[in-house]
Amino acid sequence: MNIIQIVSDTFRRDFLGCYGNDWVHTEHVDALAKESVLFDKAYIASFPTIPHRRDLFTGRYTFAYSAWAPLPTDEVILSELLRQAGYTTMLIVDTYHMIRDRHYFDRGFDGWLWIRGQEHDRYMTVPTKEPPARQRALGMQYLRNVSNRRYESDYFVAQTMTEAAKWLEFNYDQHEKFFLHIDTFDPHEPWDPPRWYADMYDPDWKRGEVVGGAYIAGEPDCRLAAPLTVDELNHLRALYAGEVTMVDRWIGMLLQKIKDLGLLENTVVIFTSDHGTYHGEHGYLRKSPHLYEEVAHIPLIIRMPDSEGKMCKRCEALVQPTDLMPTILELADALRPSSIQGKSLLPILRGEEFVEREIAVSSASLIGPPMSNLSSSVDNPTLRVTVTSKDWVLITARSDAPPADSLGVKVEPELYHLPTDPRQSRNLYREKEEAADELHSKMVRFLESISTKEEVLRHWRKAN
Repeated sequence: MNIIQIVSDTFRRDFLGCYGNDWVHTEHVDALAKESVLFDKAYIASFPTIPHRRDLFTGRYTFAYSAWAPLPTDEVILSELLRQAGYTTMLIVDTYHMIRDRHYFDRGFDGWLWIRGQEHDRYMTVPTKEPPARQRALGMQYLRNVSNRRYESDYFVAQTMTEAAKWLEFNYDQHEKFFLHIDTFDPHEPWDPPRWYADMYDPDWKRGEVVGGAYIAGEPDCRLAAPLTVDELNHLRALYAGEVTMVDRWIGMLLQKIKDLGLLENTVVIFTSDHGTYHGEHGYLRKSPHLYEEVAHIPLIIRMPDSEGKMCKRCEALVQPTDLMPTILELADALRPSSIQGKSLLPILRGEEFVEREIAVSSASLIGPPMSNLSSSVDNPTLRVTVTSKDWVLITARSDAPPADSLGVKVEPELYHLPTDPRQSRNLYREKEEAADELHSKMVRFLESISTKEEVLRHWRKAN
């Protein structure tokens, strides 16, 4: 059995038609979902990019014991276990954080390919000048990196999916079984799709670049010094929607290649993301370690091989990225190490009995900076943890948290009832403290169960 895992960074679940969106074109991922198990309650564990990839590669809740950091050599990882089980392993990635500065996420792969130029990748050195507005909107290093881009096929997601398709053409019948991990940074900011994609969603925009679609040196990470107008926010949302549609089109090309090569008979296809992003919701732009639904609730779609018999359904079980490694290992009949903390989803995929978890815990690092581009706007370590059950979301705070975080946002407990308040606009904490306390207690027990050190855990215990 072959396994193809596709990770699309910063892909909001609610921008997919299969999850209820009715205005963004995502026909190809939606078509995949119709042949798959669609997980309605998949939530991030560790946030953001690199901690999430460590969760995927180790099956562990990285936020409890590590900050953003390279993949340690002593971690037991998915790619090495699959190689031991006889798999040929390949990594194709434009998510430059995984490879840059000795982050070592290529470890354990028989082959790997890095498409250069995303975000702050130190790649191109010219041109040296750009219009100031464009520099502020997208960032000078990124503008250098994309200065030779001419066609849609030059965009990063297009290059990445094309390279994956090429690899499949040459390898699909050369190995007894393979694991292909494809990681694209799109639709992560900078949000600058080809103009025709943006015009799908905001055809009348004539006002040029809008600051906010990229990380800008000196700017707070998720709040702008000057608030954007409604029209500017809508345009950023249109740019993001354009990126989403472009990602969908190129994933669709890859999915067609998988079908053309006859791989659907014996290949598992997984599509997911590491987190979403904000477009003004809750007062945030881009992402923040203050994890509401827009960021914490992610897509997860798993298509089983035709040889297994089609399992097409929606699943309401709470699942997390830590569950994918044990799922893949069980699919591959590979060794499952005792270090894994996630749960295999194979019983769900085969329509068998599955013992669900009661809560999903989502968090930036409990011990250190949650982001790679550290600035005074980033809490160190995180001040908030999000705890999600089937109906409730608790955003709880460290027991020693200051009144406000470094962005000036008040740090206080929040409780939302998702069935009646999906946008999380009404904080019920004071009205439903008993429900909040129950979720908090379950979170503490969970942190204990994954062997969180007491020096860390004490900050999250309720004061007597």
